[in-house]
Amino acid sequence: MIFGKHMNKYYFKYAHMLIFGILALLLVDFLQLKIPEFYRMVVNGIAYGEVEVDGVFYAFDMNFLVDKICGPMLVIILAMVFCRFLWRVCFFGAGIRVETDLRSKMFNHSKHLSQQFYHKNKVGNMMSYYTNDLETVQECFGDGALMFFDALLLGGIAVLKMFGMNPLLTLFTLIPMAFLLIIGTIVGQYMTKKWEARQEAFSALSDFSQENFSGIAVVKAFVKEFRELWAFRKLNKDNEKANIEYTRISVLLHICVTLFVESVVCVILGYGGFLVYNGNFNAGELVEFIGYFNSIVWPVMAISQLIEMRSRGKASLKRVSELLDTPIDVKDREGVCDVDTVRGDIEFRGLTFRYPDADYDALTDVSFKINAGENVGIIGKTGAGKTTIVDILLRIYNIPDKTVFIDGMDVNDISIASLRQNCAYVPQDNFLFSDTIENNIAFGADEYDMAEVEHFAELSDVHGNITEFSAGYQTVLGERGVTVSGGQKQRISIARALMKKASILILDDSVSAVDTETERTIIQNLRETRNGKTTILIAHRVSTVEKMDKIIFVDDGKILAVGSHEELLEKSHEYRTTVELQKLDEEKEGA
Repeated sequence: MIFGKHMNKYYFKYAHMLIFGILALLLVDFLQLKIPEFYRMVVNGIAYGEVEVDGVFYAFDMNFLVDKICGPMLVIILAMVFCRFLWRVCFFGAGIRVETDLRSKMFNHSKHLSQQFYHKNKVGNMMSYYTNDLETVQECFGDGALMFFDALLLGGIAVLKMFGMNPLLTLFTLIPMAFLLIIGTIVGQYMTKKWEARQEAFSALSDFSQENFSGIAVVKAFVKEFRELWAFRKLNKDNEKANIEYTRISVLLHICVTLFVESVVCVILGYGGFLVYNGNFNAGELVEFIGYFNSIVWPVMAISQLIEMRSRGKASLKRVSELLDTPIDVKDREGVCDVDTVRGDIEFRGLTFRYPDADYDALTDVSFKINAGENVGIIGKTGAGKTTIVDILLRIYNIPDKTVFIDGMDVNDISIASLRQNCAYVPQDNFLFSDTIENNIAFGADEYDMAEVEHFAELSDVHGNITEFSAGYQTVLGERGVTVSGGQKQRISIARALMKKASILILDDSVSAVDTETERTIIQNLRETRNGKTTILIAHRVSTVEKMDKIIFVDDGKILAVGSHEELLEKSHEYRTTVELQKLDEEKEGA
């Protein structure tokens, strides 16, 4: 059993299941300790030809065997089978429910954590929380509760019966058990540290495997399979070493348990045999006493397993708690309002922004205004701060008050969910789910029909490519959309964003992988179908944004100029230089 802030409530929540399990376990243990009495009667019957039952002597014959031994034994066995089934359902069922509830809490909490958290925590490490760690916690709750109560009830009742038969012999059997408990407690603390090291090694191995499988095309392209194999072998060896160290101490604990148990058997046979020789015990009573001792062997073994299990459980619960206790740093503050629809007016007022833990500002004194319904291009070289601007608009990061406004309202006063509900976003990496093309395009729509899916695929100029697939829109994409080309991924992502029909559409370098003709088609479709709605297009090529209503020229985190293409050519030397350089590059490519 393990306890902690995120576990204690489950002992109350599933108290009814635990109570039923304990009652069934108590009945099983009580019935199980009736069996040594039958051993005594059989041995004494064989030895003396008669058996004493409740002060009455019975002849040891077939009638006695059927009425006093076989019949009651059959009833006990059937009752034990039923009760064992019942406590398994109660204890193990409660453990599985705890695991399910914790996994749901973890997933829900993970969805609200900021991008900064995922920059520091890799996917492989996160998955180890949801698999190994949760399974260990579930095992400690279900199996741990079973072992604890079984050891307490069975061991307690057996010791009482042994003490009633001979206090001194009982004392001799318990002294080695006390030493075992002390040793187990000390070893358990060491095992907790070893289990933490084991889990860390497993997380590192999972991280490496996940990254290599995701980037297998890059590994093959650079012919680095052998180098990655050696790196994997090193991590695998570290994982093996951590497991062996934990297993070594675990096996040592079990050996100590066996040693102490066998030493107690020697004591019982030696001193118990002496008692039989002196007439204090008969042969049947010695067999009965040994039967009771055999009943407490399992509780002693259970205690050692509990020590080991609790060591693992504490380490895993600590890791799970670290995830659940991770603060949600980007969240709504008190008093925010929900907005059903927005017009699309956007304004930045003197915003200076620095990424968490960064050493310099990503944006400096950024100010501009976008009117509702405008088509706006944001252009600048790599690392200029273009993506940072739209990330801030979507409240991916915390920003100062009175710096960014939507329809005249401070974005900090608008709930994050309703703000993002009114925006459609196509990110740079164009993430696609391992699902059908239809479901990927319709991801942002609550209700839709197939005609809509095809319509928005046509607007993004990808309908023709999709129909060429044998399964059409039911084609299942590989992980992260690896089964389609880069340009097709971009256009499917654009179709998904368009189908959301949001007031604000943000395309972050989303036509870089398509040819110039396809780019013109997509941009023309956007202008025609999104009339009256705000569209923001981030690009590197001037040709992509030159027809926009307004262009925002960004460099080194600062806004150098805002205006139409013609206006920027006149008033911005930097923009004019960028245009001339790109034209020169295009002429070289053409030549």
